Amino acid sequence: MNAGQLAALIAAAFFAIGVCAAVYVLLRLARLITQASTVLTGYSDASQALIDRAQAAVDRADEQLARTGALTESVEAVSASMSDLSEQVSAVAGSARMIANGLGAPVLRFAAAGYGVRRAFALRRGSRTGVADRAVRRELPGRDRVRS
Repeated sequence: MNAGQLAALIAAAFFAIGVCAAVYVLLRLARLITQASTVLTGYSDASQALIDRAQAAVDRADEQLARTGALTESVEAVSASMSDLSEQVSAVAGSARMIANGLGAPVLRFAAAGYGVRRAFALRRGSRTGVADRAVRRELPGRDRVRS
């Protein structure tokens, strides 16, 4: 074996060792790529679930906003109705005040006269019995009790 053949043999050995190292690195790289692909698939599934949950939350929020809009419209309608009712009540209150001022004094006088007549009859009956007079005097509102 001469020097050229020995050099070719050494070069072939180093080449075989280099090819084995390259195959080992490529196998490790293939495993790394497979694991990365698995992780990315898992992230993709998780992100899709997260996107689905976010979409459901947005849909619920949209429904709530629609309900809130309907309630707002309803409240505005009630507010307008209450404003109309307030105007009508103010008009009726003015009329009622006018009627009360016009009829209040005569009705009050008539009620006072009725009370006075009733009291007079009660006192008159009480003077016959003696007992009723004291009972009538006790039930007089706002008056000091008459001693008998």
